[in-house]
Amino acid sequence: MVNNIEQQRIEAIVQQIGETVLATTETVDRLASRVDAIAQQVQQQGYQIFALSDAVQTLAENHDSALEQLGQLTQALQGLVNAIEDSSEAQ
Repeated sequence: MVNNIEQQRIEAIVQQIGETVLATTETVDRLASRVDAIAQQVQQQGYQIFALSDAVQTLAENHDSALEQLGQLTQALQGLVNAIEDSSEAQ
């Protein structure tokens, strides 16, 4: 049969095990919360990267359009210069 001293030792060991399990559970809960927060940040950054790449694509398209319009303007101005020169030579 278990004597009183042995029973007290067993109870102390069981209490220590319970406290350790409780502390471990709390630590795991805190880590899980941190992982969730990091996952949300990564998801938000993914959305931001997508929006940024979309904006860069739009900027590139607008740049191409502006270059095309600048080319057309250059041609129109060159035609105007040629007409002025032709007019000057004819007089």
